[in-house]
Order: sequence, then C-alpha cells, then structure tokens
Amino acid sequence: MKELAGRLAAVDPDAGAAVSVIAYFDRLAETRAGLEALVRGAAVLAGCPARLVDEERRVRVRVEPDGRRKDSGGAPDPGWPCEPLVPGGPPALWLERAGSEGPSVVDAVILERASAAVRSVLDRTRGRAPASPVDDPALVETVLDADAPLSARLHAARRLGLDTGGPSVRVRAVAVADGPPRIVADGQSVPSAGRAGVGPAVAVADLPRSWAAARTALRFASDGRTQEPGPAVVHADELGGVALLAGLVVPGAEPAPDVRAVEAAATDAPWMLRTLHAIASTASLRAAAAEVSVHHSTLQDRLTHAEHLLGWSVRTPQGRFRLQLALTMRQLMRNQ
Repeated sequence: MKELAGRLAAVDPDAGAAVSVIAYFDRLAETRAGLEALVRGAAVLAGCPARLVDEERRVRVRVEPDGRRKDSGGAPDPGWPCEPLVPGGPPALWLERAGSEGPSVVDAVILERASAAVRSVLDRTRGRAPASPVDDPALVETVLDADAPLSARLHAARRLGLDTGGPSVRVRAVAVADGPPRIVADGQSVPSAGRAGVGPAVAVADLPRSWAAARTALRFASDGRTQEPGPAVVHADELGGVALLAGLVVPGAEPAPDVRAVEAAATDAPWMLRTLHAIASTASLRAAAAEVSVHHSTLQDRLTHAEHLLGWSVRTPQGRFRLQLALTMRQLMRNQ
C-alpha cells in the first residue's frame, strides 16, 4: 500500500494522499483503536480540528490538529465538511474547516474512513454488536469515559472481565506516557517501563474518576533520567493537595520566577537538578549527600553555588518548601 501511494503521488498527489489515508485507518482498525485515537487520526491527517458527536450514545470527542484532545460544547458549523455514521443519518463527524466549495478529495476520504471505523467501535462497545476480546482498547476507553452511560460502561467492563458485582471490588486506572490506558486491581503492581500515573482505588462504576486522577498524577511523573530526577510512577493518592497545582500550571501559562530560576540553574552544571531534587526530597543534608553519592562537604559546596544561582537559601524549611514547589511546577510545565 505504501509503494502504491508513492507511485500514485507522483502522478496525482490527491490520489496518493487518499491511499495513504485508507492505509492509515486500516492500521488503526487492525489494532482495535478507540474513538479518541480515530478522531485524533482524522484531525492530524486533515490538519484541522476533528469532532465526533453522537447524541444518542452520549459521545463527544474533539481533537486539535496537534493531537491534543480539547472537547467543546459549541454546536458544529453547518459549513464544515461532515459525515454521518450510518447512511442517511445525521452528521456525526466533522472536520472544522471553513469553506464553501465542499470537502477536498482527501478530506472526503478521511471522513469516510474515519466514520466507518468509529461506527464499528461504537457498535462493538456500546452494545449494538457482539463484543470483542477482553484486551480491546476501545472497551477500556468506554469504561473510562465519564460521558458514556453507566450501562455502556458496565457492559464494556464485563467484556473486559472486570467484576462489576459491587463497591467491594476495587480497581485503579493507570495513565501511561505514550501508551494506552490500563486498569489494574487494587494491590496489583503497575506494569510500566516509563512514566505512569495511578488513580485511586474505586468501584468499577467510578473508574472515570480514577482515570481523571491518574492523568493528573502522570503529569507529576518523571522519566527517571539522571538529568530529570524524580519518581517515574506517581500515585494520585499520595499527592494530596499538591494535585491542585496541576490546575494552575496549564498550557501557555507563564513560568513562575522560581521555575525560571531552577531552569537557569539547571543549565549551569550537570549535577544541579539531581542535587536539588535530593535536597527537596530527603530528610537531611547528610541523607541528600548519600542520595547523590557525594561527601557531605561536597554537597555543602554545591549548595552554596546553587543558592547563589537560585537567589534563596535551600537549607531552611521555608527554602526547601520553596524549592519543592519550584521543582514540582517545573515538572508540570514539562508534562502538559
């Protein structure tokens, strides 16, 4: 298919692009991608926001062309290119592209292939067709979707093999960086080779709440490299009131002065971030020295240099707290 698309592109760019679109959505269908992944594919390929609205099944998904989900409650523009989920049905999938000449050839193919894939997922996960295997990502998405009816979420949960018997059954949602969402039993270890956020233990019916908390916790997780120290797996239960910071550090926000100070200090020496993190996360300077494997006197020298760059002392409780906040806000800004 890739070779065919390349040959066609040399003769007719639109035809080559259309074949590439078909191959793209075929791959998503083969991997049993969920609704958000399908709408994201439409947005990225079209280069404009894509929106899915199925009022009957209470589904609303909107994705920006950069791949970020950003739902909107506004009504779709009648002039946008659109496609129904079933022939003769109401429009359900839109490309938010203004224009009076109608959709281009590529836009039409994107809408047709995406809507067919979306229809298959909805029928599979919302009870209109035989359910799919227990590892179906679309079923997981449905269980975690706060806008999905409870009956649809419980139906999907049963197909995933989750016990929906009552509040005594506790499960957690897990958000994984660059990976699909997961659901684990309370007490089960979190299988992750990278950054992950773990939601609180809840009843199956409350998994959307656990999922929202898990996504927040993921923003506090570090990749664990020497230059970016910190825990790779963060539990929402352990954040407490610190989780409120995630609502303050949002995309486009201006970095706080202390965050800028930490960023500037980090460029001064390769040991800076790891040392500052040790100071902020251990009980004493001696413990911090052991954490970074240096002599106590070496740590003292490092601190003197760091304090000069930061502009405040990190040896007092107030200074350490200020450093903790600055490091946390820096992490949130890097994981937006």
